[in-house]
Amino acid sequence: MKIKLLVIRTGDIEKLAKFYELLSFAFEYYKHGDSPYHYSATVGETVIEIYPLTKSQTEADKSLRLGFEIDNFDTTIELLKENNIVFLSQPISTEFGLMAIVIDPDGRKIELYKK
Repeated sequence: MKIKLLVIRTGDIEKLAKFYELLSFAFEYYKHGDSPYHYSATVGETVIEIYPLTKSQTEADKSLRLGFEIDNFDTTIELLKENNIVFLSQPISTEFGLMAIVIDPDGRKIELYKK
């Protein structure tokens, strides 16, 4: 089994896309069928999409936690700091390797691992 698609919903798709672009995601602004315009990026074989909230949602789900292994970890950490991204944890050594935790614009915890 492998993950083919991950959809993240937000009240501000442009702001969230800019955050993930700091992590080296390469998004395209996209629309297919009757879907709303959204951002889409492919990481390996997984498509990650940023969609607007549904009509029944009033805010983004903050309980989703994501983790990414970063190729250029040290440079990315500095870029995040320069862009005033909130760090919940500065880079620390864990049993899974060097890791930092940042908060995305919607309040989700994002784990970043050094490759």
